[in-house]
Amino acid sequence: MTTRPAEATEVHTRLMKCALEVEDARAYWAQVNPAASDDATPQRAFDAYWFGARSLPRIEVLLANMRVRFAVFPSALAALHRWPHMAPDTRRAICHWHLQLADPLYRRFTGAYLAARRLSARASVTRDLVVGWVGQVGPGRWTLATQIQFASKLLSAAYSAGLVASNRDPRPLSAPRVPDEALEYLMYLLRETTFEGSLLDNPYARSLGLEGPELESRLRGLPGMRFDRQGDLIEYGWRYADLTAWAAANLGGEP
Repeated sequence: MTTRPAEATEVHTRLMKCALEVEDARAYWAQVNPAASDDATPQRAFDAYWFGARSLPRIEVLLANMRVRFAVFPSALAALHRWPHMAPDTRRAICHWHLQLADPLYRRFTGAYLAARRLSARASVTRDLVVGWVGQVGPGRWTLATQIQFASKLLSAAYSAGLVASNRDPRPLSAPRVPDEALEYLMYLLRETTFEGSLLDNPYARSLGLEGPELESRLRGLPGMRFDRQGDLIEYGWRYADLTAWAAANLGGEP
């Protein structure tokens, strides 16, 4: 029996060593063979300059994080491997979603805290506010220094994802553009992933400003799926059997 991939639920501090890393993720997708991802050793990546002139210790950190973000979702990694010509907005959104999948605090920060503040009278955030938030929701064992460092990394990743429009306080919040191809990828990925929420109510879409009528409107316009709603009755129609079939039909390239 095949185990469904699932979002991470155990709090950790990997974000403190590896933020969004969009370009490094792009290099990882291009180089790793999804059918033999265990062959992606730090020494091999170092010798072949997968990540440019990075040190071997840094590559070890990058690979450890790339595995938990992408390799644990085999269908996703296979799709990304065959998707070399990806729009920058799509690439940024996908890296953000996979970091959410791998990091429960980043998921909660972007999918709940920032999403709520974006809809409030003051659609901004400050470093001190985020440090306070980490102190409230993070493990009690974390020292103030750890809370400050983790808060800085949360803000850095959110800035790279386009959710925070400045790296200076007060930091305005924004909802970056999400192309149809990116939203279809997310829907097909969530369809085969164990996560808290539903396709219409989840921190992944919500973090990028897609919820309620706005999300429903976007889903109705996607070519790869059908969405209908009559009152409380919701119906999804899927043009492709799964994410693998979606990638084969839409991305081309070698699987």
